[in-house]
Amino acid sequence: MAALNQGMSSLGGKDAPLSEAKSMAKSPSAPRFIIIGAGSRGQKYADATCSATGGIISAVAEPIESKRNRLGRKHIWGAEGPQEGQAFSHWREFRDYEVKRREREAAGEKNVPKGVDGVFICVLDELHKEVVVALAPLDLHIMCEKPLACSLDDCLAIYRALKGHDKKIFHIGHVLRYSPHNVLLRRLLLEERAIGDINSVVHTEPVGWWHYTHSYVRGNWRNSETTGPSLLTKSCHDIDLLLWLLCSPTKSGQGENHLPSYVQSTGGLQYFKKSRKPAKAGDATNCMKCPLGDEGCKYSAKNVYLSDRYQGLGTGNLDWPVHIVAHDIEDFGTRQEQEDALTRVLEEDYDKSTPRNVVQSRNWFGRCVFESDNNVCDDEFVTITWDEQGDKPAKRVAFHMVAQTEKQCDRHATYYGEHGEIHADSKCITVTDFETKNVKSYNPKVEDIGHGGGDVGLTRQFVLACERVKNDGWQAERAQHEILGCTLEDTLRSHAMVFAAEEARLQRKVVDWADFWEREVLEGVNA
Repeated sequence: MAALNQGMSSLGGKDAPLSEAKSMAKSPSAPRFIIIGAGSRGQKYADATCSATGGIISAVAEPIESKRNRLGRKHIWGAEGPQEGQAFSHWREFRDYEVKRREREAAGEKNVPKGVDGVFICVLDELHKEVVVALAPLDLHIMCEKPLACSLDDCLAIYRALKGHDKKIFHIGHVLRYSPHNVLLRRLLLEERAIGDINSVVHTEPVGWWHYTHSYVRGNWRNSETTGPSLLTKSCHDIDLLLWLLCSPTKSGQGENHLPSYVQSTGGLQYFKKSRKPAKAGDATNCMKCPLGDEGCKYSAKNVYLSDRYQGLGTGNLDWPVHIVAHDIEDFGTRQEQEDALTRVLEEDYDKSTPRNVVQSRNWFGRCVFESDNNVCDDEFVTITWDEQGDKPAKRVAFHMVAQTEKQCDRHATYYGEHGEIHADSKCITVTDFETKNVKSYNPKVEDIGHGGGDVGLTRQFVLACERVKNDGWQAERAQHEILGCTLEDTLRSHAMVFAAEEARLQRKVVDWADFWEREVLEGVNA
């Protein structure tokens, strides 16, 4: 692994088109993968692997039987049921099996099932460190869903565990890098220099008013004590995207980097707290018993999950967010049975006598959004500043993560340059030239709605990188640069920027980036 530095990598340009993996046949030598964690993200990566690459999903590890079987039936064993080495109830079971499988293979035993070449790690954020560190000795290609881990210490532990991983690919689920929209945006900014030097950027991530309550008030990422701050769990790939666009050389691993000078942040939990609770709701802590009723509060769990509004069961939707609340919703045959199953989950609540560890151990989707145990920011600004360095002019970026929006994760940004400006709203990119007054618009084709095609794009590039190493004799480092455009060092750096911003926010100070990198990252890597 190359020495750790502060540079950023870029996507590998014309030598690694996003569509290349489509031509890979499902051959016996195609890379084989296990999905660890068959929730929403695991299902998404399995779907993308099977539909858009030549890779093979050959195993799944998931403790919830209905999730494990749903993914397995769709992508692995069909109606026949799982065979040896295809289904595991826990990632540890897979690890132990794989160690013994290799021993059997080395001993010359016949008919030993094929192993896997790589793994998609899609477990809960707080488990990433444990799983990656435990699987590192297996020397498999790894794609870990973002964020890398919930603390900088855990990120550093992963880095140390993978130091000797030079012959294999490691990737992170920063899907924004791989959407056709952002690939084109980067080309316009860095390769074509459509607006010359970038002076500043204003980038907004609108989370969505009810989406935020689902994930960050009632759901997995509501409390920084169990996962991490919302800047990490929601926006780490926005910070990564901005560093990729503003730090990196045009081609990965080639040229100098323009590193940030300092970072500032302000934000907090402004709205979803008890002091903002409507008085008419009284002492109710659960939406199913609230005196406001269905029409009295737009955040009512009935409205979000049961009604024909938004993406509730009443619309006929059994996918996200409905199946997050009741993971076995598809196992119920009638609409009434589905509604009853969903209602039972929504009616579950806790009170003052419930142990704190029990409250934190699961999600409470029927809980009043003003009475939850959430503590993460619902509004935050981050400002990153670059000083002039050699021939690279000064610049700065203002990032805004905001919960109270109609748009749902439909990011928009404006890039202000010396010769013009670019406005990008996740669907259209508009370039304006100051001198000529010319305005040109681009509408990149989106083949999948997941992060503007980024889910498919990332999966395709990861599988292709693994295929190049397995079948074409490429070194992993070459595949990381030319196909993924992202290294483990890049991943660590963008996460470190998130934690630097959190230090700035919590301590109400300006954080010097070089000092933070030396103090918190390099010392930790060498610990």
